[in-house]
Amino acid sequence: MPDKTLNILVTGVGAIIGYGVIRSLRMTDRRLNIIGTDIYEDAVGQAWCDEFVQAPYAVSDEYLGFLSDLILKRDVDLAFFGTEQEIQRCTSCQGDIDPMIYQRLVLNDPRLLELSNDKWVTREALIARGLEHLAIPSVIDGSYRSISASWGDTFLLKPRRSYASKGMHVVHDESEFTFYKERMGSQFMAQKLVGDAEHEYTVGVFGLGDGTHAGMIQMQRKLSQEGATAKAKVVFEDGLSNAVSELCRAFSPKGPTNMQFRKEGDGFLLLEINPRISSSTSIRAALGYNEAEMCLEHLLEGKMPHPSVKAGSALRFIDEIVTSA
Repeated sequence: MPDKTLNILVTGVGAIIGYGVIRSLRMTDRRLNIIGTDIYEDAVGQAWCDEFVQAPYAVSDEYLGFLSDLILKRDVDLAFFGTEQEIQRCTSCQGDIDPMIYQRLVLNDPRLLELSNDKWVTREALIARGLEHLAIPSVIDGSYRSISASWGDTFLLKPRRSYASKGMHVVHDESEFTFYKERMGSQFMAQKLVGDAEHEYTVGVFGLGDGTHAGMIQMQRKLSQEGATAKAKVVFEDGLSNAVSELCRAFSPKGPTNMQFRKEGDGFLLLEINPRISSSTSIRAALGYNEAEMCLEHLLEGKMPHPSVKAGSALRFIDEIVTSA
């Protein structure tokens, strides 16, 4: 175990990714001083941090200065992000962040982050790279009559920019279609329903930035109403391995990357790429694939991560922290 105590920043500790990263870090044998931040002063994750600092909103004018000052004052070795908003702010404002600070941030390739923000752009990129066999049939225009003629009466509407399944609707008739299409406006995207909820998969892969990767974990999952993994079991599917390797060669992810699929027939179709740590990160860590530890190994120690995934399953439940007045 290294002698040095590492100062690790984890943001968004009141949300499932943030406190999942903390739980994963606590599974390692390293000496860590974990500094947590969140916009809410009562964020639950502070209970597992060594220090807690309330943060401004990521969209605020104060955010970048706050983050930089905190990293410098606490001598932070590595910073993990628990929210999409902070990731997007830092990558879009990379030029406004000191390079010495930016290199301490756990962030994926900016090009992949931008591409994956738009599901239609992601689909078009798959086709352009010869990966149409992984793309779900989709359109960004058309009437209910024209779309249903191709895919049947029931299909999916989703915003082009969303996460955790937010804003998605299964439509069954023209009135539902018209209502949701008008609400989505320019963000409208229709997609064929493929596979079923019993055959949905989440894959964690640690990209090396050159089209290769350092291991993966595949899990068949069921989602909660909030869009996070509620139940999961480890699987080992050659078809998934091949699909993930193809996607890595095409998009060169860097660091923790989450890919979601549905199985249809013998093939796997890509639902989305999330170039960040997943909300199921603590489940993965308990099953031998610790994304946070892999970042410490690769980014701070210059080692090649070698995760050892074990068979198993996970079931999430509601818990609480109670403090007396």
